[in-house]
Amino acid sequence: MSPQERIQQRRRYLMCRPDYFTVSYEINPWMNSTRATDTAKAVRQWQELHDTYLRLGHEVDLIDPIPGLDDMVYTANGGLVIDGVALGARFAVSERRGEERPFREWFTAHGFDVVEPVATQEGEGDLLLVGETILAGYGFRSQRDSHAEVADVFGREVVSLRLVDPSYYHLDTAVCVLDPVQGLGGVERANIAYLPSAFDERGQGELLERFPDAIRVPAADPASLELNAVSDGRNVVLSPPVTSLDAQLRERGYHPIHVDVSELHRGGGGIKCCTLTLRGGTS
Repeated sequence: MSPQERIQQRRRYLMCRPDYFTVSYEINPWMNSTRATDTAKAVRQWQELHDTYLRLGHEVDLIDPIPGLDDMVYTANGGLVIDGVALGARFAVSERRGEERPFREWFTAHGFDVVEPVATQEGEGDLLLVGETILAGYGFRSQRDSHAEVADVFGREVVSLRLVDPSYYHLDTAVCVLDPVQGLGGVERANIAYLPSAFDERGQGELLERFPDAIRVPAADPASLELNAVSDGRNVVLSPPVTSLDAQLRERGYHPIHVDVSELHRGGGGIKCCTLTLRGGTS
């Protein structure tokens, strides 16, 4: 069977140069503050990711980095933006709470209707739009109580998924949205790739029922951030090395593109963590 012809969707992303990136504390299993950080290398790798998006025809907005906010490069955690509405993040960890206001101020300055959250949730780190449905992770950072708030703000179905492996502490480390748009202008039904072992039994059953044709990735030892990837419906930007996921993507008509962000992995984030999708609003 020949692979399906995939449709690229032009996207708008928010990114932040890692000028002040370092690992000075430990808030997830990927972080080791005793090892020196190569900030210049992180900037070079980030620049390649930024330039890859531009080469693919996407629009990239930038938020200015702020000294002392080591993890601001992981813009996906700054909020969830759908139809011009930006729900800000409320971080679970004190080390990142200084990012909340700068992101909200950026959204306001760029024409988004900003909602200040009540419950704890870490933006697109734990909230992924798949078609018309929002998949919502909890268990390590975001509170399950936030899911009702998300449903109310955006008027969409929210599916709660409990994460159980601390190496996959955010939903976007265990799920990649392969089709960002479904229906008019996109595929008939949006699909994902995911790591079943990152979820409890109920979550695994929920994902299997909702996405029977999903790419299910086997558990890796050591843990991998390959699913922390960004897809525009055709091109899937992900971290090397080449794995069986590449072959499965190609078999289905997707085009894998590898960008090395290994230095940024040391903070517990990858390509998706560095990329917040902006939907609606003004340029």
